[in-house]
Amino acid sequence: MLIISAIFAFCLSPQFRNIYGLPLQIRIIEGETALFDVNFPLTVTVRHDSESIRVKTPEFLPIMALSRSVSLQPIKLGQSTVEFKLFGIIPFRSVQVDVLPPVRLIPGGHSIGVVLRSQGVIVVGNSPVLTVQGQYTTPAKDAGIVVGDVIISINGIAVQSDAQVAEIIDESGKNNRNIDILLKRTEGQQHVTVSPVLCNDTNRYRIGLFVRDSAAGVGTLSFYEPDSKTYGALGHVITDSDTNQPIDCDQGKIVLATVSGIQHGKRGHPGEKIGIFIEEDQLLGNIRKNTPFGIYGELNTKLVNEKYPESIPVASMSQVQVGPAEMLTVVDDQTIDKFNIEIQKINLQEFPESKGLVIKVTDQRLIEKTGGIVQGMSGSPIIQNGKLVGAVTHVFVHDPTSGYGCFIDWMLMESGIIPKKDRQSARKLFSFSGSIFYL
Repeated sequence: MLIISAIFAFCLSPQFRNIYGLPLQIRIIEGETALFDVNFPLTVTVRHDSESIRVKTPEFLPIMALSRSVSLQPIKLGQSTVEFKLFGIIPFRSVQVDVLPPVRLIPGGHSIGVVLRSQGVIVVGNSPVLTVQGQYTTPAKDAGIVVGDVIISINGIAVQSDAQVAEIIDESGKNNRNIDILLKRTEGQQHVTVSPVLCNDTNRYRIGLFVRDSAAGVGTLSFYEPDSKTYGALGHVITDSDTNQPIDCDQGKIVLATVSGIQHGKRGHPGEKIGIFIEEDQLLGNIRKNTPFGIYGELNTKLVNEKYPESIPVASMSQVQVGPAEMLTVVDDQTIDKFNIEIQKINLQEFPESKGLVIKVTDQRLIEKTGGIVQGMSGSPIIQNGKLVGAVTHVFVHDPTSGYGCFIDWMLMESGIIPKKDRQSARKLFSFSGSIFYL
């Protein structure tokens, strides 16, 4: 009866929720220590069939020990399984611990201009065509093309710009030929056939679409690795502002940007950095990929961060703590500044997901200057106890002093600096905009 009562009480305890909520796999960087508060009747052991790695923990916690802190201390790189049991007998939770090599990065905070060209052109709207007979028609819509489709090729020719698409359509119409369009959709690729019509307004053949081939905006550099020059920025995927669909990156670039002003954020209306690209033809780096956790590529030049001129270690999510931290960002010209924030909640994640951290701006200087977190701050690095732990990604619309951040773990995986796991989709914070071309 006593054992049943103890189990029942444990199931209602905060420790039950904390331990049961642990991911099935956690990562610890070599040299770190993961701490757990273990209360009666829970025990912790390390599975002894692990040959590649051992984790130092007490072999057994006495049954009557009411509370004890247990530390997981990696000995070498590899994997091990930590088992949580009731009374040392009943399995409760098993967690795989991966020990990774130390990683050191130079924090970002730099304001950057982002120019991203999509793979193909994105359909962002319909535009009825006025024919020479005085009637409106929508050939593309009638053929089944919808907003959000991506045009990959026309008549077997890969398309890379809206101007190229318009030229192919007009030329085909002049030769009285239908066009074969290869579309990319969520469910796969599909061919459709469309008949161009002569537009009375433009005297060109059109199919009745609005399309876009690029996006541009201002964000923040999160980090770069000094040896490989690999960088990460934004912390969220770039999406098309009209369709809200992620943009498949064909090519892109980042350039330095200066902050010329701030649109102050307030409840219900997030603010915004007003940024200007500096020497847009001077390439700061390329964009290799656009992912749910930001953009990644290689820098062409060395960047200087006066706040952190040397690289600092990163901390895996198991090392992040509720409490004070700081973020780096630019709110005036090109000057990187430190601002105090508080990490209020930590959502440990087994698979890559956004919103791992809930943060709140506590620095009165930043609140007075911007109102809190504003558009353009996405990617601002979060540092705690001298270690890079993540980046700012979202702002709460109802409270611009608060928002979300993502763990540095997921950004390092996307960058290729550490091994990658399968990811789940994550939503972005800010949309990027680009010019629309009429077809």
